[in-house]
Amino acid sequence: MEGLDLKQMTAMVKVIAEEKNLPEETVLDVIQQAIAAAWRKDNGDKDMDVRAVLNINTGEADVYVSRTVVEDGVAYIPATEIPQAEAKKGAKVGDVVEEKHKVTSLGYAASQTAKQVVVQRLREAEREAVLAMYEDKIGTVVTGTVLRVDRNVVRIDLGRTVGIMPRSEQIDGEFYTVGARIKVLIKEIERNERSTNLLLSRGCEKFIEYLFRQEVPEIENGTVEIRGIAREAGRRTKIAVMSTVPGVDPVGTFVGGRGVRVQAVMNEIGDREKIDIVTWSDNPSEFIREALSPAEISKVEINGKKAKIYVTEDQQSIAIGRQGQNVRLASKLTGYDLDIQLAKAPEKKKKQNVEDSLLSALEETADEE
Repeated sequence: MEGLDLKQMTAMVKVIAEEKNLPEETVLDVIQQAIAAAWRKDNGDKDMDVRAVLNINTGEADVYVSRTVVEDGVAYIPATEIPQAEAKKGAKVGDVVEEKHKVTSLGYAASQTAKQVVVQRLREAEREAVLAMYEDKIGTVVTGTVLRVDRNVVRIDLGRTVGIMPRSEQIDGEFYTVGARIKVLIKEIERNERSTNLLLSRGCEKFIEYLFRQEVPEIENGTVEIRGIAREAGRRTKIAVMSTVPGVDPVGTFVGGRGVRVQAVMNEIGDREKIDIVTWSDNPSEFIREALSPAEISKVEINGKKAKIYVTEDQQSIAIGRQGQNVRLASKLTGYDLDIQLAKAPEKKKKQNVEDSLLSALEETADEE
């Protein structure tokens, strides 16, 4: 095989596996993919469905080309289809058949393709293996170093790998400096056809929850619980909490003496983001009132998952919040569609006119006589 020694590559499977800390099966699969890509370049079409099988004992390889059987006499695509008459005996229209080809020699260009595929796929496999180590760390917070700040993505070095924090997962208004150490939540491993990335976040609700868990030990022993969080990172967060022990103030527990606990969380996310800690209730009306704090609510009318909230004129802007933020977060926290309306002012008693007053006075005098 010109430019590509299959037997030498076969012998390197174990060495590469040990060097890259990858299973031998993974390395073998990468080499087989490279052989298939090289054969396709020399002998076929880019649209062909080709797989290769490498015999690690003999160093020989075969490729198999898959085609779908089509009816004789109709137009077909040679790269992916084959007429029934040309297919193996017994093949039916719609079947997928494979043609076996022995790999004997490949041109220089195909060999270079194979080498490029090996390098690329090994790099991808190595990254995938590293990311797999983070599978059980999803939902936890780690400390990393800001590696690069692009327009919409911050790349963070976690030691074994580099994660990405897109704009949607950042804290609005937060500035990131290359070399700075920051805490990030490992949100998920994002896989698509083109790449695999470790998705990091500072803007999600779970990041706030983690920070409070670090500051409020009563969460771990079950004295208090977090029942819900609604957040607009960098602007405002509402967190609903409850106590499982009579006499324990859940809000006070989360705030801490002189506000020390909530302040510790704000020190991490920035003072620009306000945090409202409210008491959770299984009574929807009470919970909605709490969620809309600091507004004072006159009346709540619930219909299904919708609620009309009546407030006085001086409380309307507070209930709605700046650009609708307060009612929007309260709606997200409670799960109800909230509609803020003005409460009707109590009707004033009609003033009696002078004639009515005189008439009443005369009637009262006559009665007395």
